[in-house]
Amino acid sequence: MSRVHIIGAGLAGLSAAVSVTKAGHQATLYEAGPAAGGRCRSYFDRALGARIDNGNHLLLSGNDAAMGFLTTIGARDSMTGPGRALFPFMDIGSGERWTVEPGDGVVPWWVLTRRVPGTKLSDYLALLKLRFAGKDASVEAAIGGSALYRKLLEPLAVSGLNTPADQALASLMWAVVEGSLLRGGAACVPLVPEIGLSESFIDPAVAWLTERGATLHLSTRVSAFTMAEGRVGALVTPAGPVALAAGDRVISAVPPWVAADLVPGLPAPDAFEAIINVHYRCDADPGAAGFVGLVGGTAEWIFIKPGIVSVTISAANRLLDVPVDDIATRCWSDIRMALGLGLAMPPVRVVREKRATFAATAANEAKRPQSDLGLTHFAVAGDWTATGLPATIEGAIRSGQAAAHAVFPR
Repeated sequence: MSRVHIIGAGLAGLSAAVSVTKAGHQATLYEAGPAAGGRCRSYFDRALGARIDNGNHLLLSGNDAAMGFLTTIGARDSMTGPGRALFPFMDIGSGERWTVEPGDGVVPWWVLTRRVPGTKLSDYLALLKLRFAGKDASVEAAIGGSALYRKLLEPLAVSGLNTPADQALASLMWAVVEGSLLRGGAACVPLVPEIGLSESFIDPAVAWLTERGATLHLSTRVSAFTMAEGRVGALVTPAGPVALAAGDRVISAVPPWVAADLVPGLPAPDAFEAIINVHYRCDADPGAAGFVGLVGGTAEWIFIKPGIVSVTISAANRLLDVPVDDIATRCWSDIRMALGLGLAMPPVRVVREKRATFAATAANEAKRPQSDLGLTHFAVAGDWTATGLPATIEGAIRSGQAAAHAVFPR
């Protein structure tokens, strides 16, 4: 039985570990932080007196790799949602509300009877322009200008690619559209963790792996490799070197800036976009979906859970120098309008993640490496690798599976 040493216990690393374990191999994970999960985790915030997610994540039922991962670790039932494709929106400027409700079938009959207000049938046909846009074309250049773009496609692009739409790569947006809207409403059912990200994705994965003999070393940073006869001979850790046996493999599942230090010469994205999440300690009516998309506000998505209302601001580099109190006040104004709350601003926590994802631009896309580096004993994983998707949970899980396949090709 071969052993795979996996550096990083975020979602990509856990996905790789699950994949190699399912294939009958032993997995050992090394995580620099005190807990597994990376950006996909939950924690107790003392200021709020509540457990919150590091960031808000919305999955779709058509995220096949994510759904398969959850099923494997026994956590599929930990996700909740409206049970059908349902996306409520509000325009903060005009007060207009609408709901996008794709039908279950692949044929999009819904665009005939339930179109976004102010849109035309031709607006939806224009989605195909994403498919045939130039390889460096932005989302805005490919499909910008219509009411559908402003009221649906631009919000989806900014949140899905975490990049302003005038810079975000059209081909990555096409991958998102092709895997969701073009597969019909059955692939567009929104899902969120019923409790938290850790309870859905991380804790069950760690338990599943531990039960099958995997080992997780927390607070253990791998700072370098030593090489022997063209292979990784040992991992350098604060406790000393970890020698590898002749048949051992290594998967690096760390952020791109760390991977570039570990593997000199490895191409990796080097421009990033921030995400800001703002969590308020209050109760609100979740409505039919449990979330609301906003157009024209500071907040982009509002997520409502018992005792916590959270907002997400994607492509947030523009707000990194804005004081957190100002951001909290702006977002609370959006929440009050969207949810009809008359409360003064409750206790709040603003979480700014400066390098949340790589910027989904043409320049960065050219720097995303394949998991398989041409070395049967070594591979890389992470949502920043060449998954064909933007930096998402689905992409992270796919990357871990690809890395496992690279070190143990079938």
